[in-house]
Amino acid sequence: MKKTFFLLCALLLVLGTLLPIAGYRLTLAVFGPAQGASSDPLPDTAASEAAPDSAVVPPSDQDSESFLLADQSAGAVVSVPRREYLIGAVAAEMPISWPDEALKAQAIAAHSYALYCRDHAAEPASGWLSVDPVRRQGYLTDAVLRSYWGTAYEENYARLSALVDSALTDVLYYDNAPAGTSYFAISNGMTEASENVWGTALPYLVAVDSSADLNADNYLYTVQFTTEQMQQALAGLGLLPDPAAPASWFGEAALTPSGYVASLPVCGQSVTGPALRKALGLRSACFTVQYQEGSFLLTTKGYGHGVGLSQWGAKALAEQGQSAEEILAHYFPGTELRR
Repeated sequence: MKKTFFLLCALLLVLGTLLPIAGYRLTLAVFGPAQGASSDPLPDTAASEAAPDSAVVPPSDQDSESFLLADQSAGAVVSVPRREYLIGAVAAEMPISWPDEALKAQAIAAHSYALYCRDHAAEPASGWLSVDPVRRQGYLTDAVLRSYWGTAYEENYARLSALVDSALTDVLYYDNAPAGTSYFAISNGMTEASENVWGTALPYLVAVDSSADLNADNYLYTVQFTTEQMQQALAGLGLLPDPAAPASWFGEAALTPSGYVASLPVCGQSVTGPALRKALGLRSACFTVQYQEGSFLLTTKGYGHGVGLSQWGAKALAEQGQSAEEILAHYFPGTELRR
């Protein structure tokens, strides 16, 4: 009887470890790998869009051989070896055609940011970061990479894995702990201070020049909302626009020192730029609003939250001959790169 009981326990233990993996494979089978490659970065992924929770444990100065990721499509927490995660994270964030030093800077930023999230997560066992490989957000699995790169897979993988290997143990530190090295696609020409987006000031997440971003593809981008669409979006913020006076819905914006919208009057209430960006699905919190002929035109500058490493800026600096270490020192002043 005891022997049967122990065998049953062992069987349940094995099934418990295999079910999350089976669920992940089933998700891939249903949705299939993401199709098509983009020449643009994939900004504002789940890995870098939101600030981690406040620290609940003392920050660690230790690296990790594996990273815990909350896979949104699989609905499971997966443990991914460090090298595999960094390859997949860089591939999700930057085109493989970009300069070596920009890709290395992205790898180090992703590495450092993941460790920072580990140290500041309320429940690290629930995953340090949220990713969605099926939708190419935050991290790409090898299966997704094969579909993403197609016939160029072998060549691209060899190049990217070599770059990651050259910086595999590199971590950006501040005050003897991994730094929260957030990243995004394109600034408005200046990066943004963290307190203006997430409410918490960090000494290395401050405004720095990134004027090369003005030459980025789709730096300026305009979207149009009908009056009805805008009314519905604002209702989601708890606002009650007057249908008879849409031209008066928006007031004059107050800007941060970097030129992003800090707040603006909307239907008689003050709304922060980041909150309105989220509600309207805007590319950036640096935007203007214009009403004409029954429609709202919103023009944004840049793409992303604006805090930390500008990926397009990293590309430009790498093309100017700067190293990954120099790029990171520019975007995260006061940090130290440790190998």
